[in-house]
Amino acid sequence: MKTISIVRDRGQLTIPDSIRRVVPWITPMSAVSISVIKPDEIIIKPHKKEYDWDEIWEAVRKARAIKGKGKAISAAEFLEKDRRSHLNDNSSN
Repeated sequence: MKTISIVRDRGQLTIPDSIRRVVPWITPMSAVSISVIKPDEIIIKPHKKEYDWDEIWEAVRKARAIKGKGKAISAAEFLEKDRRSHLNDNSSN
């Protein structure tokens, strides 16, 4: 499919309805990737954030391997102790 559109002030380009109807990923406020292939050719594709899952899981494994000092406490107990310590610090000011 090929259509003609006009680039307006500030580089705005409206994608015609005929194209938006056949391309489901073009929605208001959708992120796109714009590439210049040749001086007279621009490609617009949906933006897909790519994740390196191996790297993410390796970071999770490293974080889980860290051993704390002292006795093990729950996250709730840790938060309570942390908040109480900040309250005590602020009461002297």
